[in-house]
Amino acid sequence: MVKPIVVLEDITKSYKIGKVTYEVLKGINLEVYPGEFVAIMGPSGGGKSTLLNIIGLLDKPTSGKYFLEGVEVSDLSKKELARLRNQKIGFIFQAFHLIPWATAMENVLMPLLYRKEGIKKEDVKRAEELLTRLGLGDRLDARPAELSGGQQQRVAIARALINQPKLLLADEPTGNLDTKSSEEVLKIFEELNQTGLTIIMVTHDPEVAQRAQRIKTIRDGKFIE
Repeated sequence: MVKPIVVLEDITKSYKIGKVTYEVLKGINLEVYPGEFVAIMGPSGGGKSTLLNIIGLLDKPTSGKYFLEGVEVSDLSKKELARLRNQKIGFIFQAFHLIPWATAMENVLMPLLYRKEGIKKEDVKRAEELLTRLGLGDRLDARPAELSGGQQQRVAIARALINQPKLLLADEPTGNLDTKSSEEVLKIFEELNQTGLTIIMVTHDPEVAQRAQRIKTIRDGKFIE
């Protein structure tokens, strides 16, 4: 029997500013199975990015339980969370988050600097293969400023895949792209998903969400049917 890769049980998240408490997530339950492509949709301020940050181990819930591949992660230390994040999760953001002075190749290899063993020959080969597969084989030495928005996002996708993650998280991945580049990026997501990669994507755009196999809509901190 296939077990879910992500299980969220009654997840809440609130922030205190002065004497006022803001509830961002109000009891979220979610199961995502290996090989699924799930879109989380909703208006700005609805809690979707906060939820993605919790799934990505960048933030902790105020209450509730989160199981990643059967391991409850809610109580892990920062060090343990960082190790798990680096091993199992790839991130793609709207703003690319590429290092401006580094080449495409160096940007892709960046997550491997945090491993004890550092960067090996086979890692460099894999980075080159990923960039080539994403249509950037002739731009390995280009810096972000020399690349279009769509090309920068493809470098970010290669960087997210370099650790061979079990789970790919994308936060508004087409938000800064024109229509043609958006289409290219979504096609890449579909191809990655067909190879068995589990993808959770946050978007406010219904057309983008339609590319996923399953859509969950979040509003005012809760999933709505």
